[in-house]
Amino acid sequence: MYHPTTRVLTVLELLQTHGRMSGAELARRLQVDGRTLRRYIARLEDIGVPITADRGRHGAYSLVAGFKLPPMMFTDDEALALSVGLLAARSLGLAEAQPAVASAQAKLERVMPATLKRRVRAVDETVTLDLTRAAPAGDNTALVALSATAQAQQRVHLRYRSAQGEDSERAFDPYGLAYRGGRWYVVGHCHLRLGLRSFRLDRVTSVQPLPASFARPEGFDALGHLTFSVATLPRTHAVEVLLDTDLASARSALFEAIGTFEQTDAGVLLHGRTDDLDWFARELARLPFAFSIRQPTALRTALKARAQRLLENAKA
Repeated sequence: MYHPTTRVLTVLELLQTHGRMSGAELARRLQVDGRTLRRYIARLEDIGVPITADRGRHGAYSLVAGFKLPPMMFTDDEALALSVGLLAARSLGLAEAQPAVASAQAKLERVMPATLKRRVRAVDETVTLDLTRAAPAGDNTALVALSATAQAQQRVHLRYRSAQGEDSERAFDPYGLAYRGGRWYVVGHCHLRLGLRSFRLDRVTSVQPLPASFARPEGFDALGHLTFSVATLPRTHAVEVLLDTDLASARSALFEAIGTFEQTDAGVLLHGRTDDLDWFARELARLPFAFSIRQPTALRTALKARAQRLLENAKA
């Protein structure tokens, strides 16, 4: 149910958008009766919004010509979210992000009161976000096209260039997009490979909507699927480690891409794959809880070598 204040602001928004609307139409849009609508109109007039009303059977409401809204108002939390969001946009691999953010911030500052403007500028000038892994995109064409077709659940014809420079094309159902490790990805059903696939947006060369729709799986998590895909890529060594902790602590201490986590009665079972056992041993060595390596035996050897090096460093 809408809060009455929300309905009052909705009246203002409708009048700004349409210019002139009948009382019957306004009441229908808000799902209220005529008496309630008149109360909302009176409340707008009480706060200084000038509204003219034409009486009679075909009467209508409209804003006084030349009326402008007062400065845009935000709470402290809203201003912080807005400022950090603009700051992050500069580093999320979007093409022309710097001028776009500057332009958006300038437009917002024009309608902000002076106090709020100072808060937004304070965040912009003093806060730094570590998003250095973001890679600049050539343009935002693929991101815009695929986000729109994913939202509309519309199939596309996708052209893609692999890391080896090989071009391919396919019909593709974009389920969702995700940002991970400094890159943008689209995840969905590939009709060429007949399964779920993910594609880097900076390698997408063309997106053309097709006259076909699809049904996205309920609750599909694009980032979750992308993380799982990376964690289960085929590599040289299959790893299995029992972590003496709970699931939340395991995920907090290790990043998702290292493998998959399974809660058991004995602890959390980590399943992973790696080409570099020494690197995996380093990740295990920094854990704040106990663990036991189930496989491979070579990982135990790598961990012992790591411990020996640390011991020698401590003695030195």
